[in-house]
Amino acid sequence: MTAAVMCATVCAGAAAWLAAIGDPAAGRALPTPAAGGAALLAPGWAGELRWWMARRFRREWLCLPTAVLLALLGDSPLPLLVGALAVPVVGRWLRTAESRRAKERRTDAVIALCGGLAGELRAGYQPGQALLTVARATGALAEAEAAVLAAARFGGDVAAQLRRASQQPGAGGLAGLAACWRVSVDGGAGLAAGVDRLESALRGEREQQDGLRAQLAGAWSTVVVLALLPVVGLVLGSALGAAPLRVLLHTPAGMSCLLVGGLLEAAGLSWAVRIVRAGARS
Repeated sequence: MTAAVMCATVCAGAAAWLAAIGDPAAGRALPTPAAGGAALLAPGWAGELRWWMARRFRREWLCLPTAVLLALLGDSPLPLLVGALAVPVVGRWLRTAESRRAKERRTDAVIALCGGLAGELRAGYQPGQALLTVARATGALAEAEAAVLAAARFGGDVAAQLRRASQQPGAGGLAGLAACWRVSVDGGAGLAAGVDRLESALRGEREQQDGLRAQLAGAWSTVVVLALLPVVGLVLGSALGAAPLRVLLHTPAGMSCLLVGGLLEAAGLSWAVRIVRAGARS
């Protein structure tokens, strides 16, 4: 039992350490060894090892220390198998969530680009110069920034580059900006007024999405509660001395209940998530 407790403590510490170095949103970024020894958080080989771990490990690998902990507590290799199978699933979910956040950040950057561009145009700047200034400040153009800025600086087809940049997730508002740019160039219409109206429309759509997300927050909370109920049951059973892990992992009836319960839990979560997402799409 002492060895199991020690191993569990080591696994918990490893999980916390991986969470600290693997989260890109953590307090300080980990520089590369090429940045110089003074920039590393730890000197020598320890700093290089920590940098390598931060680059190689992702948060989905935290499933493995958790699986090891459950395997030690339940004295069964089954949690290890489940943890290994959960790594790609959790990784895909984390990447999807990160893609969604990146899309939202790009949408906000496009709105800021339109607002800043309208302000610069009203201040008397030329469209190309205003786009150069605001695009660098907002970062809304992302990978297509070089092409758009080059077109704006050297008299290229800015509207075509903006349309190409609008194909990025979350950058659909750039297509409207391209249309405004094309109309102002071909017809001599005021670009500032069109960009201002575009910014208002994009901001209204963003606020509508935020309102819908706020309305669905209760439904998502229900999904999270449903997902955590089995864990709460296991914790309560362990606190009462019923040893639920030993029953579930070492008895035929317990393994049958674990299999059926896992299938029902997965089906219920899938159904609940599908209902909430259907409401968001509608």
